[in-house]
Amino acid sequence: MSVDDIEATDDVDAADTLDALHTDEWEAEMRDLLEDGDADVDLGMAMAKDAQRLVAGELTETEFAERYHDAVVEEFDVDDAQLPEALASLDVEDADDLDDAALADRLAALEDGDMDRREVMKKMGAAGMFLGLGTWATVDGTDEPNAQVSTADTDGPGTQYGMVIDLEKCDGCLACVVACSQENNTSAGANWMYVFTYEDDHQDGENFLVRTCQHCTDAPCEKVCPTTARHTRTEDGLVLTDYDVCIGCRYCQVACPYGVNYFQWGEPDTPGSELDPNHVYDGRDRRVDSRPPKGVMGKCTMCPSRQDGKMGEDKVGTTACEDACTMDAIHFGDMNDPDSDPNQYLERVRSENPNDREYYPNRTPDTVNTFRLLEELGTDPNVVFVGNEPGPNAKQVDGPVAYEDIGEVDRRKEVLDDGTFAGGVSP
Repeated sequence: MSVDDIEATDDVDAADTLDALHTDEWEAEMRDLLEDGDADVDLGMAMAKDAQRLVAGELTETEFAERYHDAVVEEFDVDDAQLPEALASLDVEDADDLDDAALADRLAALEDGDMDRREVMKKMGAAGMFLGLGTWATVDGTDEPNAQVSTADTDGPGTQYGMVIDLEKCDGCLACVVACSQENNTSAGANWMYVFTYEDDHQDGENFLVRTCQHCTDAPCEKVCPTTARHTRTEDGLVLTDYDVCIGCRYCQVACPYGVNYFQWGEPDTPGSELDPNHVYDGRDRRVDSRPPKGVMGKCTMCPSRQDGKMGEDKVGTTACEDACTMDAIHFGDMNDPDSDPNQYLERVRSENPNDREYYPNRTPDTVNTFRLLEELGTDPNVVFVGNEPGPNAKQVDGPVAYEDIGEVDRRKEVLDDGTFAGGVSP
């Protein structure tokens, strides 16, 4: 069994979910977030909504490009006349006709030797965004730019890292939160891993929802990034942020329907001199792991430096949160491989103890409930949950372990948790 074999528990319309998400309260919160920055608030809000409509199939790539190209160019100081001729003369509509070699040629044309990588990416941002140029990819340790291609363009499905999280096993201990914070040296309150405890009219007792980045195959946060700092890593589908390219506009934060992005206000709690370089740069020598620097967006990375062997061979195929979970609730691996740990775990829970009410206290007899969060939006999230999905009237409550009890900070009212699940879970 692979992730593709999982059936959605409900047939929910994307438009209905977007309507539930785009409430006045949500818009006010998102506007407040953007108003603390320097980028155009109205542009960010409009792009965020339309990026979600884009992945939901209600808007085409061409329509999105035509709607925002000029505004993005104007806002982020990108002038078509300043771009290399080969790129500036290219029509948006021509993007679909380009093969990988042509894309690589246009990326190579941007490197003039007099501009650092961050500035190159900033100047190519709007064009890269709307022409589908992807991001710089380093191959074999060289600096030659290559176009990023989706794993879907290769023979077979390719590797897609993700997780299966068994909510029925979670006991709210927050060990995963602590492990993520300690390994990534994130600043207080920037909880890349977050555990909601909630009550629901249709579920008994305490219920938990473990929130991490979904590493979506069609991520709206990536659609709105003007510098292509937010990108999908070709070799394994991880959605990452290049810290050297991010300009901190925060558009990704409002475009994400899951509330997993954190902006690094001020200097990080852990100075750069104390970071392990092996845990900062991935195998492409790009700064995408550990905590972000000042003025840059950060989120769960699913530990790319581990996956690249930079933290030791024994760490490959693992994450910090999975290692810390004593309840065996988190399972990381290739969601496209039927023999991977997450898919094998799904096989086991479907065949073992399906009616054991002590082992699975909330499970409906004779069924194993599985769901992917806000799957109807079309983001194609790569985290599968075992257990019951929060209903529209679910309310967050105090958990069995308080964040302050474990030396962490819960700032859910200051980040994007309220309303991020279409009204399903809120403080």
